[in-house]
This record gives sequence, C-alpha cells and structure tokens, in this order.
Amino acid sequence: MTITIIIARHGNTFDPDQMPTRVGARTDLPLVQSGEDQALRLGHHLKSQKLMPDIVYTSTLRRTIDTARLICVAMMCPAPNMPLPFLNEIDYGLDENKPETEVKARLGEMALKRWDELGEMPPEWSPRPHVIRDSWQYFLDKCQTDLQDKTILVVTSNGIARFALNCAENGATCPLKLSTGAYGILKFQDKWLVTDWNIRP
Repeated sequence: MTITIIIARHGNTFDPDQMPTRVGARTDLPLVQSGEDQALRLGHHLKSQKLMPDIVYTSTLRRTIDTARLICVAMMCPAPNMPLPFLNEIDYGLDENKPETEVKARLGEMALKRWDELGEMPPEWSPRPHVIRDSWQYFLDKCQTDLQDKTILVVTSNGIARFALNCAENGATCPLKLSTGAYGILKFQDKWLVTDWNIRP
C-alpha cells in the first residue's frame, strides 16, 4: 500500500506594492493575480509529475479553496474538494492582520525566530502546536484506513503545514517553511516519510 499526500500552500494574497500583514484564521483574503498564477503553475507542474489527486482537501478559507480550484483547472482534474477546519491558518490573536513591524515590536525578534525556525508558538496564538500535530496524525491515520493507494492534495497555510512534518519519520530534517505556491510530499508505505518539501515551481 502506498499513499501520497501533496501538501501545498496557498498562493499570494498581497501584491508587491501592498503592506503584508500576518494573515491568520480570522482574515479571509482572496488571492491576488500573482497568487492565481502560482496556483495554475503548481497545477501544471503536478500534472507534469503525474501527481493527479484522487481527492482534494482545503481549509474553509478562500485563499486555499481558490488555490485548489485553480490547481485542478490546470490539471483538468475532477477530484472532489472537501474543506477541513483543522487546515485553517493559525489564529494570531492580538497579532492577527497586523503588519510584521508591529508584530515584531510586540513579541520581539527572538520569539518570531523561534516560531519560524523551531515551531515554538507565542502563547497567545492558537490552536496550540500539540492540537495541530494531533489533527495531522488523525488525518494521516484516516488516510491509511480509507484512502489506500490514493493521491491526496491538501491545500493549507504555512502555519499549519509545518506540523505535518512531526508525523513523518524524517520530518525533523526538513526546514519548517512552506513558501506561497510551494508544496511538499508525504508518502506512506510502511511508515510516513517526507520525500519533497518546499518545492516551488
């Protein structure tokens, strides 16, 4: 039995001339044009790699739903799309939708460095890391039971995707970041392994 899970991050939600903010679970932004282009490019790339999904999961947020839709358009893939709330972005609490300069001023540079490099979450953000890890493990267990020999596309956010690495035997060797429009692959045979991470077509 082999299961292939493609974990993709949604496309861009800001143009280069816009001030980016820390967009979380309570900020439902659409993709900008470059984000739509990223999604289409990712779809063409996955098709060229013969990674056609049998089923697609997204968060309940527009940026992931639209990314998945455009990936499937590029692939000419009719796979059903199912939203899963656990794939929503982190709720950043007081830092939600604030410019990074304000977030850094409030939390400090070291706190953000620990989040970016180690996945250590500031105390006001939610859900907590163990909850996200448990949700990923439950999802992967369900895939082993219900989706044997299938290819599954999951479109989510950087804050959520990184914790999937904790469920793979070699996940600790991967950098946490998943760039916009990038993807990674978890593959199961007798155990879950990361075979690619942060591939950006």
